[in-house]
Amino acid sequence: MAKKQSFTVPVVGGSSLLVIFAVLCMTVFALLSLSTVLANGRLNQASVDAVSEYYAADAAAEEIFARLRQGEMPEGVTEENGIYEYRCDISENQTLQVKLQQTAAGWQVLRWQAVVDVEWEEGTLDLWDGEL
Repeated sequence: MAKKQSFTVPVVGGSSLLVIFAVLCMTVFALLSLSTVLANGRLNQASVDAVSEYYAADAAAEEIFARLRQGEMPEGVTEENGIYEYRCDISENQTLQVKLQQTAAGWQVLRWQAVVDVEWEEGTLDLWDGEL
């Protein structure tokens, strides 16, 4: 007599489904963590660039100030009634504006400020007023 062999289909139970769900969740969280790290890296690089650009402009402004204290009149400096003004570019949208006054006691800094040079564009928005 031939022996009948029975084949049983493997049953995917609740624990297997739970493991599959856990692996999918961990994969999604890993991808979210990776995208967060990449975004933080870009933000960090932008911050480093902004700080280095500011300090490069600050160093240029200090150099011009040193030349003024030596009695020179550097290019780009305007003088009116003992008040000297000049600008140093930080980026294409920002400049460092400097205003100095020469007094009998020495030099007084009236302004040493980073200023945004972009014009504000005013416009109107078409908002829904609640009626159909």
